[in-house]
Amino acid sequence: MKRTLLDLYGAWILFFHYAKWPIVIGLPVLYLEMGYQRNLVMDIIWVYCLYLVLEGFYRRYILKQKCTSKGCDTKKK
Repeated sequence: MKRTLLDLYGAWILFFHYAKWPIVIGLPVLYLEMGYQRNLVMDIIWVYCLYLVLEGFYRRYILKQKCTSKGCDTKKK
């Protein structure tokens, strides 16, 4: 059970790492320009992806952190 939860967690991380920008940009285009009807689940996913994008900007430009597979380091000037 624990292994399955870890696999699902890893799949969610990979999915949102690669899909956050198309969702953040594409969903408003679909709603506003192409006339798609609102979907509550996609709205929740869009808000979560927007949070991930804003968090990435905050970490990168405000905290000046560079994250790698070894961890996150803060640059000190």
